[in-house]
Amino acid sequence: MRRAIDDARAAFESHDWGETHRLLSGLPVDDLSVEDLDRLATAAYLTGRDETAFELWARAHRDCAQADEIEPAARFGLRLAQTMGFKGDIARSAGWAERVRRLLDDAGIDCVELGYLAYASAMGQIFEARDVAAAHNLFVQAGTIGATFRDRELVTLARIGEGRMLIYLGALAEGIALLDEAMISVEAREISPIAVGDAYCTVIDACAELFDVTRCRAWTESFSRWCDEHTELVLYRGHCLLHRAEILHLHGDWSDAVESARRACERLAEPINRLTLGGAHYVEGELHRLRGEFDAAEASYRSANEHGCEPQPGLALMRLAQRRTDTADATIRRVLDEGIDPISRARVLGAYAEIVLATGDVAAARAAADELTAVAGELGSPFLQARAAHATAAVLLAEGHAKDALLASRQALKKWTELEARHEAALTRALIADACVAVGDTEGAELARSAARAAFEALGAAPDLARLGADEPGRPDGLTSRELEVLRVLAEGKTNRVIAEKLFISEKTVASHVSHIFTKLGVSSRAAATAYAYDHDLA
Repeated sequence: MRRAIDDARAAFESHDWGETHRLLSGLPVDDLSVEDLDRLATAAYLTGRDETAFELWARAHRDCAQADEIEPAARFGLRLAQTMGFKGDIARSAGWAERVRRLLDDAGIDCVELGYLAYASAMGQIFEARDVAAAHNLFVQAGTIGATFRDRELVTLARIGEGRMLIYLGALAEGIALLDEAMISVEAREISPIAVGDAYCTVIDACAELFDVTRCRAWTESFSRWCDEHTELVLYRGHCLLHRAEILHLHGDWSDAVESARRACERLAEPINRLTLGGAHYVEGELHRLRGEFDAAEASYRSANEHGCEPQPGLALMRLAQRRTDTADATIRRVLDEGIDPISRARVLGAYAEIVLATGDVAAARAAADELTAVAGELGSPFLQARAAHATAAVLLAEGHAKDALLASRQALKKWTELEARHEAALTRALIADACVAVGDTEGAELARSAARAAFEALGAAPDLARLGADEPGRPDGLTSRELEVLRVLAEGKTNRVIAEKLFISEKTVASHVSHIFTKLGVSSRAAATAYAYDHDLA
């Protein structure tokens, strides 16, 4: 037995969680010290045996409390609050935090566990009360206690919490600085493995909310290296695979991204982490959508929704690609209306502008592009700035300002290229081609279209490739692809109702397109538009 315990302790120190669990779980629990119970619980937790870990930590808490060892009893109770909270079991997490509060109040002692209790209380304010200001104050309190007791782990976790709350409160620079400072301790492995895993997940999520692609990429690469250092690690691998899929998605490595997203879904399903699992299914759906695998995308979006993740704006964009324009329009308007803060609205505004432009609502697209530009400026996100520039260029082109559209789209392309965002860069090149056509630069249009086509082919972006192929280099007067479709059917003598039925859009949308066509062609009647179509071999 002594040999097994020594070997387990050595395995624990070398982060071999599977071996630690095998060795210690083979021994009678009653014969293990409290420290070895903690090692066994930690190994169980990290290898995906959540409930086993919770039972062991609860036993360690009970044993210490019965022996009047208040501080370790509180520590184990707070470990339960922390890990249950990470899993999303908020009620049990809150229950353990309250038990520890009573324990420490009754004991009346000054200890570092009071800081961890403040940290747990801050998390409760976030998940239950949604009180960011109160959570911020509690994180500051936790950090102060951690500094007093020279507890590096508590200080690091508190810095992360404080930083994230500052971001929510609008102090972006100060919040990001705290996150960066905390990550020094994380990468130096100055804190426990569970704290390291939690920190990576929290900080990467925070950077993703800010559309900070550079930090997301750096911390995801660091997270991947950390996961590789830990033998038979289960718990955090799903989160890491999800973030890796997101980075691969951005850089255009879609086959690897799909595989990473699939593996993330498998890892997050057992032990289940519902909200993160929903996010993994959403990323999986996005990749299928972009590759034109609409049935698979539909299934992934539904799975995301079932696990509490809004499958938008991806699902609305897929409906647009399926020519279910009215459905896409109604959905994206509903989603944007539900956005109550700039960050959540920023996730949707680019797609909103694209969809409402397809319906002919240029004014709504202009408002969305302007709002996105403002949010991008506030957040200082190159990713959002590129997306805003692209949306603005598309609106300018629809408004008939092709030269200005070229300037905006060139700005977007520069940023996408710097971010190594291959698909977004290709979309912008296609937009540049349209703008070049509108100013009469057919050679520039062909160069841009050729580059976009090559990128779409390399990516496997079948819907974009089909749409680009359907476009004609000689489209006159800045007509969009949809406007050209409407003009062709109009030239057949069809009414707005028939055009709507044929193109799967509403009569109101057709009327808007017809109005824009008249303006761009400089005509005032359907007969004149029809004559124009025949004169230019468009019908």
